[in-house]
Amino acid sequence: MIIKIADQPNEFEQIHRLNYKLFVEEIPQHPANDDKILVDKFHFKNKYVIALKNDHVIGMVCYNEVRPFSLDGKVQQLDEHIPPYKRLAEVRLLGIERSERKISVAYRLLRQLIAEMLHQGIDSAVVSGTTRQIKLYTKLGFVPFGNLVGVEGALYQPMFIHVTNLRDDFGKN
Repeated sequence: MIIKIADQPNEFEQIHRLNYKLFVEEIPQHPANDDKILVDKFHFKNKYVIALKNDHVIGMVCYNEVRPFSLDGKVQQLDEHIPPYKRLAEVRLLGIERSERKISVAYRLLRQLIAEMLHQGIDSAVVSGTTRQIKLYTKLGFVPFGNLVGVEGALYQPMFIHVTNLRDDFGKN
């Protein structure tokens, strides 16, 4: 498995297909379409970290630090809900192909994500964590705040983390 920043057209095509599988078919957050492609509305500003297995994208996570974030549209006065920060990013679209879901894939994606964010000088992040994985997010070190956002069947908990507080031992269990 290779963990890298997505930079090839075929990688982005696969990201859009994985995005569809996860956020249309699995978590009913967006309407279905015949192309089975979902391009994230923040795609133009996202930086994607991907997991490749035999040139196939099996996992992804992205971040961006260009406001407004997705959470800015869901949580009024977002900055009032979170601790002080120097540079804030939003982490989104953490997802792994169902057949490849192993803690080691998530661990390696998040380790690379954190390395990238620290390299960019980002010290803090917000995330909309699916309520299906709250236990995982809190185990990683994320702190919930505010009310749930989203719609029935696709509810998310706004969460915050100082990047250096990301637990680096969660993949060892």
